[in-house]
Amino acid sequence: MYKLVGEERFLLWAVCSIQLQVLCGNGGEKLLLLAEGLLKKHVASHGLHEPEALIVYFSILEQQAKYGDALDILGGKLGSLLMIEVDKLRIQGKLLARAGDYAAAANVYQKILELCGDDWEAFLHYLGCLFEDESSWASETINTPINPPKYVECKLTHLTDEVFDSCVENASAFVQKLQAEASNDSLRNPYLSHLEIERRKCLFRKNNDDNLVEALLQYYSRFGHLACFTSDVEAFLQVLPPEKKMEFLDKLMKNSNSLSVVPTRALGQSITLLKTQELIGNMFNLPVAELEGSAVQMAELYCKNLPLSKDLDPQESMHGEELLSIVCNVLVQLFWRTRDLGYFIEAIMVLEFGLTIRRYTFQYKILLLHLYSYFGALPLAYERYKSLDVKNILMETASHHILPQMLASPLWADLSNLLKDYLKFMDDHFRESADLTFLAYRHRNYFKVIEFVQFKERLQHSNQYLVARVEAPILQLKQSADNIEQEESILESLKCGADFIELSNEIGSKSLTFNEDFQSRPWWTPTTEKNYLLGPFEGISYCPKENLTKEREENVRGFIERKSLLPRMIYLSIQSASVLYKDNSEINGSLADPKISTELKALLERYAKMMGFSLNDAIDVVVGVSRGLKPYEVFGSDVIDWLNFAVFFNAWSLNSHDSGQQGGERTPGSWHVVNSLLENYILGKLRSIGPLIQSPQGDLPILVKLVTEPLAWHGLVIQACVRTFLPSGKKKKKSGSTDQSISLLSNAVRDAIQGLCSVLEEVAKWSQDQIKIPEDNKIDLLVSSLKRNGGAGKVFNILETLASSPNETQLGDRISQALRSWSPVDVGRKIVTGQCRVLSEFWRICESKIKSLKTLKQQIAQV
Repeated sequence: MYKLVGEERFLLWAVCSIQLQVLCGNGGEKLLLLAEGLLKKHVASHGLHEPEALIVYFSILEQQAKYGDALDILGGKLGSLLMIEVDKLRIQGKLLARAGDYAAAANVYQKILELCGDDWEAFLHYLGCLFEDESSWASETINTPINPPKYVECKLTHLTDEVFDSCVENASAFVQKLQAEASNDSLRNPYLSHLEIERRKCLFRKNNDDNLVEALLQYYSRFGHLACFTSDVEAFLQVLPPEKKMEFLDKLMKNSNSLSVVPTRALGQSITLLKTQELIGNMFNLPVAELEGSAVQMAELYCKNLPLSKDLDPQESMHGEELLSIVCNVLVQLFWRTRDLGYFIEAIMVLEFGLTIRRYTFQYKILLLHLYSYFGALPLAYERYKSLDVKNILMETASHHILPQMLASPLWADLSNLLKDYLKFMDDHFRESADLTFLAYRHRNYFKVIEFVQFKERLQHSNQYLVARVEAPILQLKQSADNIEQEESILESLKCGADFIELSNEIGSKSLTFNEDFQSRPWWTPTTEKNYLLGPFEGISYCPKENLTKEREENVRGFIERKSLLPRMIYLSIQSASVLYKDNSEINGSLADPKISTELKALLERYAKMMGFSLNDAIDVVVGVSRGLKPYEVFGSDVIDWLNFAVFFNAWSLNSHDSGQQGGERTPGSWHVVNSLLENYILGKLRSIGPLIQSPQGDLPILVKLVTEPLAWHGLVIQACVRTFLPSGKKKKKSGSTDQSISLLSNAVRDAIQGLCSVLEEVAKWSQDQIKIPEDNKIDLLVSSLKRNGGAGKVFNILETLASSPNETQLGDRISQALRSWSPVDVGRKIVTGQCRVLSEFWRICESKIKSLKTLKQQIAQV
């Protein structure tokens, strides 16, 4: 098109396409030279007419490290295309720094800061130039976390003391000049810049802690009332040793006696003190009584300052609403330390109280979502998640709050909707991204073209997307596991699991991205894999919001690799169980296919290898555990995978010559292994679970997984066997050895049906017993845990007192009405109803399986 009409836009389309090829790793150097040549030729004959075109030209030159050429163009006639002076200076400063002319680049960044005093990125680049350090220009990749570290890595070891001191002196003088010239008291950058200089002095000399503490105190005196104070100073506190952090905190506490006379400012300063205590980890060092006292003080502070929000619009953030989030964090910590359930209930009550007054506070909703999940009231957690109104890209960054819990729950209808909505967004985006890219081309927004393509690539590598792609069909298989015909229909629609085998093969070399916003998670569950409350109090001084990407990538990769094998292994197990005799005899018209046994063995070997064992060693482990020679603990946290392995091993044994046993004894033996493992483990878990209303979390999620995964797959093998036993239109004469084998196997299947029925009946009875406990008794148990002498309930009493007699004159009509509508009993009733729904859905699943097994029992009686 460019050759035909010579239009600049068509040339830029071609150049952008070349850049995309380079970004994909194809022939970089030659392609970039081609792009540069095309642009140079066009500039010589026609010039350039659009700022975007010039920026693309700079990008092509930058990628080839031709910074001098780019600077010449910027300083020439084409540079006038950039109309905004600061934009031009930013490009100039970056090119000079990349070219190694740090002194000239520092001067340029000084000019930028004089024009835009609040440009934090420009100041970091300015320091980078002074210290001749390229760290601040590190380029992003698709694996860059969405919440990068708050501090900038810097290299100072190459500097001598004299050079470092000279650089610091120049930077400090310039920062003082910026502070003096700042016309707006709200500009934080000149003062953050001072902190950054002190931080680098600490990193260089390791003896500048006192100066940094003093600078932090000065920053607090100026900006301590702002909600962003703690996030501003977090990076600077990280370089201080623990004792200096405590010294800083002690000095802040002493300064708390001289709070501002302006009520909202004083409240902001008080909240900052509390958030700083949280940030430093001081809350974890306080004795229980003192920690409880701090929660009471925060609740009183919230109630005292509630009148400040009297005239605010309901959608505006209220003054002091962060206090209830901090109170919740303290109460959850008290629960973790004491295991007093009252503190946990109190944390829920506090947040529900806050939402009654202002229903838009997303922090309360996220905290409640995780509290309800932990308490087994998953429908309430899902309700809170839906109230966050998660749409578009938030489905990728925020669904981590609820998806892992839903995957381990019996709420299949809600889980199906969640997965469908998420996959629809992702698939729609992939389908529409080409249109968006074309739109960017048409509007000559060339950098958006690259941005859209890179964004699509990042989403395609999303670990969450791959997990959802695997879990959605597995959910379908779970839902139809009681009907083998439906199951086979679903497997047929999944190409018998062949596509998932490909995914399992590819995942090892596939780069994964982690787009979840973990910064919004509560302290007690910093990642989807970690929940401190599941273990004992660790006596640690700080629970970091860790983002262990490498460890997570390894875990997720293994999870997807194993899960992707399931559909194919289920299919092959059904096929193997549909032909009952290992000598390839034709029974009921079915002929044993040796390829099925060979492929299933290969997949079992892979499955065992993923768990760290050879096939024979893995078989020895499951046999040893089933006979009581080894404890279930040898399975570790992979118990579901081990039981799945045992189920598929049994299915393979039905038609295998080399399963490690001989003749007719083999099949009943492998059946006994699976039956024993499932029965003993499920009943053991069932007996260890206390009443759900008194035992947050517990083993219910693992119990649900046991019933809906390994037990369900075992049920499918049983169904396939029974179906083959039944008479059909094609009957073949059976030999004596065949009759004996069928008789042995039918007895094994009968025992399996009877054993699974008994187990499921016990699970169903336990669920029903939980449901039948009178609702009022459960509510009384929850509310009474807040009204004992000593322990939990002090914060609750403060809020209850305020709600029982609100001062309408001080609080206004809206807040007063909201307070009167708050009902702790209603909160308790919602919790009880939520737990009962989970139990009812689980009971329904168990009953469906019991009904299916009883039908099979009747059918096999005819054999």
